[in-house]
Amino acid sequence: MDKNLFRLDSIEMHKKRVLRDAIHDYIQVDHLIIWKLINSKEVQRLRRIKQLGGTYQVFQSAEHSRFVHSLGVYQIIKKMLETECLESALNDYEKLTVMCAGLLHDIGHGPFSHSFEGVFHGSHEDMSVKVIVDPHSEVNQILSTVHENLAFDVASIINHTHHNNILISMVSSQLDADRMDYLLRDSYMTGTTYGHFDLSRVLRTMRICDGKLVYKESGVQAIENYILARYHMYWQVYYHPTARSYEHLLRAILLRIKDLYNENYQFKTSLRYLIPFLDNRVEVEDFYCLDESILLYIFRELTDEHDVIISDLTKRFLDRRLFKYVKITDANQIVAIQDLAFSLGYDPRYYINTDTQTQVPYLHYGKSGELNDIQILCEDGHLEPLPSQSEIVDAIIHSKKTKQDSGIFFPKEIKKEYEEF
Repeated sequence: MDKNLFRLDSIEMHKKRVLRDAIHDYIQVDHLIIWKLINSKEVQRLRRIKQLGGTYQVFQSAEHSRFVHSLGVYQIIKKMLETECLESALNDYEKLTVMCAGLLHDIGHGPFSHSFEGVFHGSHEDMSVKVIVDPHSEVNQILSTVHENLAFDVASIINHTHHNNILISMVSSQLDADRMDYLLRDSYMTGTTYGHFDLSRVLRTMRICDGKLVYKESGVQAIENYILARYHMYWQVYYHPTARSYEHLLRAILLRIKDLYNENYQFKTSLRYLIPFLDNRVEVEDFYCLDESILLYIFRELTDEHDVIISDLTKRFLDRRLFKYVKITDANQIVAIQDLAFSLGYDPRYYINTDTQTQVPYLHYGKSGELNDIQILCEDGHLEPLPSQSEIVDAIIHSKKTKQDSGIFFPKEIKKEYEEF
């Protein structure tokens, strides 16, 4: 089938589905393929992956999943496609491709997401692509019923290789559906107001110029609010010391499991679902079988292990006896705490964790060194980079001060000894 001849109305559902949502009020599903993807086992697995990892240890209502976030990204992309500029600029096949990419962009997240990736050296983007193009996955089989190349086209948006940059920027850019949904959703679910911005205004000022998404001059203030919302959410929510402590403790557990496995330690606990990751031979079905409920069960079992370190770490994790946080003022402080921990019988490899967080609210240059600005369409029709039209953004990128938070995490018992010392 010629992609240019594909029509969305050919796959419309006779009875459209509507899903209630805390952020978007209603999420509308008009097409059967989207409904089937939502109900695929790989997407349903995202119900068992928390969106914010350990942040619920601080903001107790932040129990939402990557499933609801994925639906939210799909809905924002749907709203984008309903704007006048995109409605006429993309053909029906491209519209379907980007809707599917929005829904599936997080399908490769492992349990506890970034902490898990850090220990097992994986990338959720790479795994998302692997799941989508695997002919044995339900997602791939559903996509293939529409067009034999649809799965690869969806994957190319996620891995940034699609020939149409507009589709990529809708899902992944400095101002994309992913970021817009998680700021609004995470702010709401944590009970904070830091992530609020005017989504409707941003979408209303969106235009296409020179083959890329740009924004009218009248939308600059709404974009400024979005950038500041992102900045404050990172420092007040995502980088909260208690949430980071939870992540460090989780990484220490996974690292100890990995070390013991490599040392041929005889576990009493079954590591059946973890072994493919420990052996670095993960297939799509192995990935599907591991979620946070499985990992938490393994942690509960590990509390009874003979190994004192893994038993202690998992007990701390399950009972929320998290590591304490102290800001780092100089390198000697780290050495002193490591030496003290060792003298008290704590292995610094697992019990002492340093952490430096830096957040750049607006990225002026991309990884390649090229300008990476949001483009503003001026009244006379020419394009200008956002910093030239926004004093706030210009001040951010030219500020000589980069906010940085460096700290060290270690058990409460060591902290008490350190303070007395």
